[in-house]
Amino acid sequence: MMKLTFHGAAQTVTGSMHEVRAGGARLLLDCGLYQGRRKEARERNANFPFPASRIDAVLLSHAHIDHSGNIPTLVKSGFEGPVYATPATVDLCHSMLPDSAHLQEKDALFLAKRKHRRKLLGVEDEIEIVEPLYSTEDAERSLKQFVSVLDGDPKEVADSVTFTGFEAGHMLGSTSLLLEVRSNGRKLRVAYSGDVGRPNLPIIRDPQPLPEADYLIMESTYGDRLHKDLDAVKAKLADAVRRAAGRGGKIIAPAFAVGRTQQLVLLLHELVQEKQIPQIPVFVDSPLAVDVTEVFRRHTYLFDEETSRFLRNAEDPFGFRMLRYVRDVSESKALNELRGPALIISASGMCEAGRILHHLRNNIEDPRNMVLITGFMAENTLGRKIVEKWPEVPIFGEPVRLRAEVVKLNELSGHADQRELLEWMKPLARSLKGVFLVHGEPAQAQALQRAIRDRYGLEAVIPSRGDSFELA
Repeated sequence: MMKLTFHGAAQTVTGSMHEVRAGGARLLLDCGLYQGRRKEARERNANFPFPASRIDAVLLSHAHIDHSGNIPTLVKSGFEGPVYATPATVDLCHSMLPDSAHLQEKDALFLAKRKHRRKLLGVEDEIEIVEPLYSTEDAERSLKQFVSVLDGDPKEVADSVTFTGFEAGHMLGSTSLLLEVRSNGRKLRVAYSGDVGRPNLPIIRDPQPLPEADYLIMESTYGDRLHKDLDAVKAKLADAVRRAAGRGGKIIAPAFAVGRTQQLVLLLHELVQEKQIPQIPVFVDSPLAVDVTEVFRRHTYLFDEETSRFLRNAEDPFGFRMLRYVRDVSESKALNELRGPALIISASGMCEAGRILHHLRNNIEDPRNMVLITGFMAENTLGRKIVEKWPEVPIFGEPVRLRAEVVKLNELSGHADQRELLEWMKPLARSLKGVFLVHGEPAQAQALQRAIRDRYGLEAVIPSRGDSFELA
C-alpha cells in the first residue's frame, strides 16, 4: 500500500527528506538542506535521487533549514506541486528561504574575493568556491507554491491519501504528521514525528500526542541522553552572563534565528526583570531573526501560558531596555569595536554561514570572551569543532585559535531527549508494526533503538540513505 524511501537525515541530523509513494502519488516528507563539509553538502543538495518533476507534493513539518531549505532547489529542478505547511511555518519560510539564498550568495562572493586577493599576492588558496544552490529569486518563486493547513484539519493530498498535523512543540508552527492511506476498504496509518520538542519549553506549547498508527518515523537527535531539568536553565544562563561580564568579556551566542533566538531573548528579559544579571547591552545581530521575531508576534495564539502572561500585562516578551535588534551591515560591523561586556546573539545556529562567522573570528582568540552554545551542532560543522574545543578552528578557510571559554546550554534544546521521546510515542506503541529512526547520528539512534526494544518490545530500524521499505 505504501513505499517509503529515506533520502536524507538517515544516520545524520540534517537534510531531512523522506519519499512516500501511495495512492499513485509521490510525496516528500520535508526537503531540507544537508549541512556538513562544503563539497559534500553541495553534491547532496544539488542532486536529487529522483526527478523533481515527478514529486506531487511536499509535506513540511517545520521551517528549520535542515527541513525546508532545499525546497527552492526542488522547484528550480522542476517541482510544480504544493508545499503544505502550517500558517506560521509558511510565514517563517517567507523570511528564511530568501535569507538562505542571500547567505549562499554572500558567502560565495566573499570567498571569490578572498581567493582573488590572495592570488594577486602570489598565494594559492586551496579553498573551493561553491556556487549558490539557488538565488533569492528562486527562493521567492518557490514560496508561491506554499499552502497553509491548520493542525487538526485533515487534508487530502492525493486520491485516497490524507494527512493531519499535530503540534510538535519543537518551534513556532512545528507539526507532527499522520498520513492515512485508504485501499480496498483498509486503512494504513503512518506517523511522522518531524522534530519533537520538550514539554515546558519557553514560548511554544507542549508536544501533542498522536492517534494510533501502524508505522512511525521518528527523530532520534538526542536518543542517547537525558536533558537536565529546564528549571536550571535560567540559573546556568545567569551564571554564564555574570562570569563573562565580570571579566569584561563579550558573549558570542550562535543561535538559530527561528526559535532559539526568541527563547534566549525571553529568558534574558526575565533575568533582567529579576535582577539576576548585570545590565549589559544585548544585541540580536541577524536580519532574519528580526524578521522572524515579527512573525512570532503575529502568531501569539501558539504561545504557551508563560509567554502569554507578558501579553496580558501589555509587555513585549521579545523586547526590553538593554536589547537592540541589528539589521544594518554597518551596525553589525560596529559591534567589533565594542569595548566592555556585551552579549551578541547571531545566526546561523551551527556557525556555518552568516554574521556569526565574523563575530567568532573577531572574538574567540580572547580568553575574556565566551562562546555560548545553545543547541545541537552537527558533525563536521564549525559549531561542533567549537563544542569539542579544538585548539584551532577554521573560519573562512583560515585557522583561528580558540581561547574563549565555551559554555554549553543544552537545556534549551528544542529536541526531546530519550525519556521524552519514549513518552511521546507511548500512545502509538500499542498499535505499531514498525518504527524507523531518523534525524540522529548512529550512536544516538542505536541507543534509542535499544530503549524502544526494552520498553515496548518493538524492533526499530535505523535506515541508511537510499533504503526503501514496502509498508502494508
